Amino acid sequence: MKPIFEDIPLIKNTAKKRFEIEVNGKYAFINYGEFRNQIALVHTEVEPELEGSGAASAVVEKTLHYIEDNNLKLLPFCPYVFAYIKRFPEWKRIVSEKFKGYDKL
Repeated sequence: MKPIFEDIPLIKNTAKKRFEIEVNGKYAFINYGEFRNQIALVHTEVEPELEGSGAASAVVEKTLHYIEDNNLKLLPFCPYVFAYIKRFPEWKRIVSEKFKGYDKL
């Protein structure tokens, strides 16, 4: 994660069902669903002003830490999150072994 994002807090916005970070009034976020002890990440998005800044990677990394810190299992349905875990395979440790694409990570 780029240093500029390290001190920006991750917000779990339960009303919008998304994890988000705010940068100068603009958002990077991941839509999620919760099922018992699992969190499904389904879509990552950044506002156009944040594209290419590293905000998407930052919100993903912060969300993965949240999942791990809360002893939850991840279902990475979002293609961006799936690709992030392939790039950083140490995060496979939090992916549910029941996830259909687990063997492709």
